[in-house]
Amino acid sequence: MRAHAIWKCVGVLIQVVSCLFSVAFVFPKLSARHKEERIQALAQALLARMAIKLIVKGEPPAPGPMLLAANHISWLDILVMLAAGHCRFVSKSEVRHWPLIGMLATGAGTLFIERESRRDAMRVVHHMAERLRAGDTLAIFPEGTTSNGVDLLPFHANLFQAAISAHAPVQPVALQFVDAATGMHSLAPCYIDDDTLLGSIWRTLTAPPLCAVVTFGEPQVAQGRERRAWAADVRSGVERLRA
Repeated sequence: MRAHAIWKCVGVLIQVVSCLFSVAFVFPKLSARHKEERIQALAQALLARMAIKLIVKGEPPAPGPMLLAANHISWLDILVMLAAGHCRFVSKSEVRHWPLIGMLATGAGTLFIERESRRDAMRVVHHMAERLRAGDTLAIFPEGTTSNGVDLLPFHANLFQAAISAHAPVQPVALQFVDAATGMHSLAPCYIDDDTLLGSIWRTLTAPPLCAVVTFGEPQVAQGRERRAWAADVRSGVERLRA
């Protein structure tokens, strides 16, 4: 098992070098559409190197303004959603410095937020509304932190204000990690409590082959709801998708 994990690490490192080369030398020459396609392909290749099979259910967002709201389990979540389809994330500033994920997230145009700063949150909401009006697909993790994937935490409502201001729909997205052989829920990719990032990565690499399941729900429009009510309804939508 350990030897197999080490070989997977070698494969991942090779893919990382390819990603670094692409971000530094290829991305500046690409159109926006081709950059999106390249990011998706790189994310899919990284998952394959880690023996994680991507399963997409439901309809990914069509081109046009959309706010994706997903549950949050792992450092892998950003990679999995980029592999399922292009989107720009709204994420905590620490992600910028994560290996692999931070590189791809930055290349995808992630909007980084200082979680402790109310003023920075207002800045990001304003920027989100601008990007939604411009037709971007944005993705948020409204729980605000990772969970074990079994329980769903309450959704924070602040970032939903951007969709209200931009008159954009919100699409619930459910993320799950399951053992590829048994179909049972896997805790291997979790990044919670006292887990370290490197410890979680190593646990994922030493685990049996996994499936990352991304389930897209039906988009919702505000229909006069204020952000807290809408956030609660979207959370219910994610809960149904997980079931």
